[in-house]
Amino acid sequence: MSGLVDIGANLAHDSFEADRDAVLARAREAGVGRIVVTGSSMDSSRRALELARAHPGVLYATAGLHPHHASEYSAEHEALFRELAREPEVVALGECGLDYFRNLSPHADQRRAFAAQLRLAADARKPLFLHQRDAHAEFLPILKEHRPQLGDVVVHCFTDTQAALEDYLALECLIGITGWVCDERRGLALREVVRHIPDDKLLIETDAPYLLPRTAPKTAHRRNEPAFLPYVVRALAEARGQDEAHVGRITADNAKRFFRLHPG
Repeated sequence: MSGLVDIGANLAHDSFEADRDAVLARAREAGVGRIVVTGSSMDSSRRALELARAHPGVLYATAGLHPHHASEYSAEHEALFRELAREPEVVALGECGLDYFRNLSPHADQRRAFAAQLRLAADARKPLFLHQRDAHAEFLPILKEHRPQLGDVVVHCFTDTQAALEDYLALECLIGITGWVCDERRGLALREVVRHIPDDKLLIETDAPYLLPRTAPKTAHRRNEPAFLPYVVRALAEARGQDEAHVGRITADNAKRFFRLHPG
């Protein structure tokens, strides 16, 4: 399998500083041809762009503020994200959204930062890379309100219910699936839900260094990396009753279309 696209890897994370080149080499060997580097703060968004510029045609960047940091959102963030959105290597805005699981920022601050970044994406005409955890009831109406002004949207790291999935599909969102689907304990419900994602709405990601697939080889540091994306493909193929080559091909095609990546 080759030509896979990892739509969400946090390669700006400190854990990759010492061996990032080796991580990219292992990704190539595993058949991962392109990786979108997630920006989730001012610093990581800048760094994601630097990495994309250093690896043209292989790495791409997003720019946004994760809901964990939403209480920090300011005019300075807005100005930076507007500036970064003009760069061709920045293929989406986000990661942004709501996270009521960890509650690291007050809910009101999360909603404010989320809505601000939705308006920014509409102005910039960039795709959106969204995060939602334990917040569907408040996330959905905010997204619905802004959806007519937005372009393409992906709800990344989807782990929610079939009802939530149907809500997002009704808004023409794409769905990002991570190694959560490889977990025989907490991923069982997700394995049922992923059967209902249409082929043209499915995307795959590692969310590295987080969410190491339980089916991947055990490493001393337990760090996930893009080379483990084929384990997500395998679990999805099994759950959906499709072959791995098909899942790899459709998700790569969807990613190229969503992020407007050059063919190849």
